[in-house]
Amino acid sequence: MNAPSRAETWASGDAYEGNVGRWSRLVAQKFLQWLEIAPDRLWLDVGCGTGALSQTILQRAAPRGITSLDRSASFIGHVRSRVDDRRVRFVVGDAQALPGAALIYDAVVSGLMLNFVPQPQRAVNDMARVTRSGGRVAVYVWDYADKMQQMRYFWDAAAALDPAARTLDEGRRFSICQPPALKDLFQNAGLRDVTVQAIDIATHFRDFDDYWLPFLGGHGPAAGSAVSLSVERRAALRERIRDTLPFASDGSIPLVARAWAVRGMKA
Repeated sequence: MNAPSRAETWASGDAYEGNVGRWSRLVAQKFLQWLEIAPDRLWLDVGCGTGALSQTILQRAAPRGITSLDRSASFIGHVRSRVDDRRVRFVVGDAQALPGAALIYDAVVSGLMLNFVPQPQRAVNDMARVTRSGGRVAVYVWDYADKMQQMRYFWDAAAALDPAARTLDEGRRFSICQPPALKDLFQNAGLRDVTVQAIDIATHFRDFDDYWLPFLGGHGPAAGSAVSLSVERRAALRERIRDTLPFASDGSIPLVARAWAVRGMKA
């Protein structure tokens, strides 16, 4: 898997929320329903970002406690300023070298992060290490290659204008964001009863600006690519996307976002 390019930045929680963070919260709800973790359990949220999954756990899973970890101090600061709950603690750390001893957590989860880790197998192995026997490890990632339509329309338009953009396309770069690859990662970590599930949500954009403007925040591969373009090339990309999006009669844009979720049990 390719590491993020220099154009990709992960610093502003507000910019991330306006782009894809808002959709992560909808996926997180269905993800937790699928996991069916009992109340009063200890959780670890790896790559917590702006806190979408951690906050959903607090609201819906009645945890005993959550450790929310991210490598970005800015993201940790963002979520810490918005979550005031004694059950959660925030940690700056590396998903590939999780702090703490083995066999600690009942549930170790991660949302929309694993494909950005340089060594995803190492991250899943460490997630399994800190999970107690009988506990769950679970992850979800976007289906970049197909049904994450917000990104698919962007990259298809970008490649039509410049074939070199294909090298940045998340659908091509993040090969682990497919069921067979995700299942292999979990099975190679020694997890059992590994299951992969599609989670689909509606991503309804009010108008074209609601779709396009978040890409100008510069956060993530697509947005980083957009802001790196010249003014003329960015305008051409904007119009190409506008021409291909499926507008409703009221000017809104009804799209679908699919995430692939995978779970396994610690032996």
